[in-house]
Amino acid sequence: MSKGLETLISIRNLKKWFPVRRGFFQAILSGEQQYIKAVDNISFDVRKGEIFGLAGESGCGKTTTGKTILRLLEPTGGKVYFEEQDVFSFGKRELKEYRKKAQIIYQDPYESLDPRMMIYNFVAEPLLIHKIGGLEERVADALERTELTPPEEFFHRFPHELSGGQRQRVAIARAMILNPEFIVADEPVSMLDASIRSSILELMFKLRDELGISYLYITHDLATARQVCDRLAIMYLGKIMEQASIDKLLANPLHPYTQALIAAVPVPDPTAEKSRAMIKGEVPSPIDLPKGCRFNTRCPYANDRCIKEEPELVEVDKDHYVACYFPLI
Repeated sequence: MSKGLETLISIRNLKKWFPVRRGFFQAILSGEQQYIKAVDNISFDVRKGEIFGLAGESGCGKTTTGKTILRLLEPTGGKVYFEEQDVFSFGKRELKEYRKKAQIIYQDPYESLDPRMMIYNFVAEPLLIHKIGGLEERVADALERTELTPPEEFFHRFPHELSGGQRQRVAIARAMILNPEFIVADEPVSMLDASIRSSILELMFKLRDELGISYLYITHDLATARQVCDRLAIMYLGKIMEQASIDKLLANPLHPYTQALIAAVPVPDPTAEKSRAMIKGEVPSPIDLPKGCRFNTRCPYANDRCIKEEPELVEVDKDHYVACYFPLI
């Protein structure tokens, strides 16, 4: 369960649409500008000290959500409030201060590290940007916190000299060096060997407990979400389909899409019987979205109302929200 109920960051009606590039003749023939609605009117809160999960298939808008919250991408609409301040209204100076408090850990540690920079310079760079002194001591402390010891042995090494797990620890050290309050963790263990994943997740837990950090944990893997998240939201084609505490959502999924995702999680016991929630067809194009519920083209329970009207995300039980006209209660 979440360690605190006080809200750190609030996302309200967030939108991020990308215009579709068109040739001259396509523009004449099609008339209206088309958009990829990567994130389309979603709302949720992240509480202080909690790990809030955002899960779904590739291309559902999870990473775009995280980057827009941090203003690495500029929003199309909506609001993000960090400690009750409107992030989208920040000027350059305010945004720089926000970046000290809100950081990101990327999926691929090899791509997120500059191969030409020594580890010391890479981890120290945020301190230089924000003109914070005591570099050597702070870098050593950050590396030690992420269990890269003795830290001095890593100062003059380059990313290619490290293992995948060590590279991700360096990326975490860089994110932590400014003592942030909020971190977007974008599939931080998906590129790592299974043997290393648990140690990285344990490290994130430890840092959460020591520093009181809140995480937005982005994943397509419900097995790891079960391990780390306090609450979980399920995304599909830019929309949140269901949201609840991790225990409640996995024990009693109410949306057909959530049920299908859970049914797809491998079970280690080959003799165990497992019900399969079947979904048909392919994910629709994000440029030409279905009318009504976005899942209606694949949902075995869809009817005329689902095709005509888009359901709102509503509370059907305490802190359990579903965007479905016929939740599977």
